[in-house]
Amino acid sequence: MNDQSVVRSGPLRFATAERFSPPVPVRGVEPAHGSGGICPQPPSRLDKVMGPPHDRRPQSEDCLHLSVTSPTAPVPVPARVPAPVPGTGRPVLLWFHGGGFSSGAGVLDWYDGSALAAEQDVVVVSAGYRLGALGYLVLDGVSEGNLGLLDQLEALRWVRDNIHLYGGDPGRITLFGQSAGALSILRLLRMPEARGLFRRAVLQSAPVSIATRSLAEARETGRLFAAHLDADPHTASHEALLTAQAQTAADLQQLVGNTLVPPFGPVADTRSLPAGPEDFAFDPTAMDVLYGWNADDMSAFPEGPNDQGGVAERTHRAYESPLTALHGELERAGARVYGYRLDWRPRGSAYGATHCVELPLLLGSAAAWHGAPMLGDLDWSEVDGFGREVRTAWATFARTGDPGVLPAPMTALDR
Repeated sequence: MNDQSVVRSGPLRFATAERFSPPVPVRGVEPAHGSGGICPQPPSRLDKVMGPPHDRRPQSEDCLHLSVTSPTAPVPVPARVPAPVPGTGRPVLLWFHGGGFSSGAGVLDWYDGSALAAEQDVVVVSAGYRLGALGYLVLDGVSEGNLGLLDQLEALRWVRDNIHLYGGDPGRITLFGQSAGALSILRLLRMPEARGLFRRAVLQSAPVSIATRSLAEARETGRLFAAHLDADPHTASHEALLTAQAQTAADLQQLVGNTLVPPFGPVADTRSLPAGPEDFAFDPTAMDVLYGWNADDMSAFPEGPNDQGGVAERTHRAYESPLTALHGELERAGARVYGYRLDWRPRGSAYGATHCVELPLLLGSAAAWHGAPMLGDLDWSEVDGFGREVRTAWATFARTGDPGVLPAPMTALDR
């Protein structure tokens, strides 16, 4: 496919939300003010691996924004555009970022889809969602949880309703995400309200064993959080919320002994996620899934008292074993499923094929990823050379439901 120029639009507001309230969708295309706020958050615990983001964005609860990158310039708004004809337009890939449900933002330059859109003639969308306690707190009289998941559902609906303005086909939407973003997609696969809104899913390094906590566990976490917060959650400052969140995380680390488990995340057995833990809500005749992990995923995380052993052993427990089991569950539910393992170990990196190392292969630019420790001594030309092959596989999957022959050092997996 020939490279072409693309247009990156945004930040665009897809919804608004009062604190601890469900999102209210924005109808049509509404540019966000300024550079677009990102959800209040602490520094990422993976800064040592990825490096901190070079683009500093204001933190704000007005953070339900997305960006759209397309080879087609957007149709001027307001404009009367005919309803899209299914099967026309470019495949759409909607990205949900990782960050342990506590950090990150879809509008960061790390997640710029320009290379993917230009090379593969697709439309790339990258969306944000509420994080930490603001997104996933369960506390009586305050929040029922899963607000970040509801945000993602509204982003998906916005794409369905508006992506034709950017040359995209609302009937060919592929969700792709990494870590917490991949877990979010897994929850959307089980969410009745998301049924029929997307056709394909890519799950990158999803730590399935921590995919969903029970309502009882979430309530206990909420009580810990409230005990640390010496203020009304509805009016507390962002600093106070983040401090209580950090203290809650420390408490849970002592209780759980696993450094992979974040304090907040999706909660089962709620009105927003009523399906049982083994139930999928997708149409079994219309779902393709590509999943995988990185061979050294756990090199990014320190050992915990209940998560000891070498990197290979810990990666097997946290990723390989549960993802292999997920492969079988998805197939039994009727999906077509493809698996991969990424063995790409950048020269000069102490982390090997670590958590997040595939991100520069798919999204972002040389400037966005400059100085990332996980990339070691590689020139960007080397990163981009292999990245082009990976982007081809992801776009082929979005287009056909089959990634084709995966490029080495990426291994296709059978169960």
